[in-house]
Amino acid sequence: MPYIYKKIKYKFLDFLPLIILFFISFNGFSIINLKFFSINLGYILVYFWILRYPERLGYGYIFLSGLVNDVVFGLPLGINALSFLIIASIAAYVRVLTVRITLINDWISFIPALLIANFFYFIALYFSDYPLDYILLFKDSVSTFIFYPILWIFFSMILKLIKT
Repeated sequence: MPYIYKKIKYKFLDFLPLIILFFISFNGFSIINLKFFSINLGYILVYFWILRYPERLGYGYIFLSGLVNDVVFGLPLGINALSFLIIASIAAYVRVLTVRITLINDWISFIPALLIANFFYFIALYFSDYPLDYILLFKDSVSTFIFYPILWIFFSMILKLIKT
């Protein structure tokens, strides 16, 4: 019986990043709106897991969660999916180039990923004539970048649980 419980526990921990990704996509919780800032959890989640343990999040699941996120937020279909895939592709590229895993390396390499994904997000919304608040997008990007180390530590603890 303990062996079966242990297998179930490890299977649940293996699927935990995927469960979290779809949970935040279905609930519209991917962007945490606080009083003065908002954090895009989806970007951080996708970037970290593709960078550290890409077997847990497939690109098809990332695309599907982006589509779900678009439907929940009422955005034109495919905009968040494209942004998530851009974040994932940059994380995969950085994973190939990374020699040592450190918070500072991941945090600095998150800057271009965030900028490029938000650029495509802006361009897609601009050409679809969707009203866009530039200041809100800028504040979202800055606060997502600032809160990356906190979530990096949290996801690293989950990763240690998965690997043990």
